[in-house]
Order: sequence, then C-alpha cells, then structure tokens
Amino acid sequence: MNIPNNPEMLLSFVNMKLRDEYQTLEDLCEDLAIDIDELCQKLHSAGYEYSPDAKRFM
Repeated sequence: MNIPNNPEMLLSFVNMKLRDEYQTLEDLCEDLAIDIDELCQKLHSAGYEYSPDAKRFM
C-alpha cells in the first residue's frame, strides 16, 4: 500500500486508520507493512509524537 509522503498527509492518514480500523500502532504497521520506527521518526521530524493513551499522533 502506498502511504502519503507529505508529513501532514501522513499524519492525517495514520490517525484516521488508528481511529477507524486499528487498535494499536503496531497492528497498523504490521498490517500495512510499514516500519514502525521509520514512521515514528518521519512524524517526529515533523513535530509529532505518538500518544498511546490517545491512540494518535499529536
């Protein structure tokens, strides 16, 4: 699956998937064959951090 490359679009995509389809970030990454560390680093570089309590990047 192609995921957005633009950080803001990626943020929106990931948060929507977490809200609507997946229970955890790990489930999302495993199902979509995304490296979790790369995803977190890319979003961290854009100023976003994952909140497990909120189950979203903020």
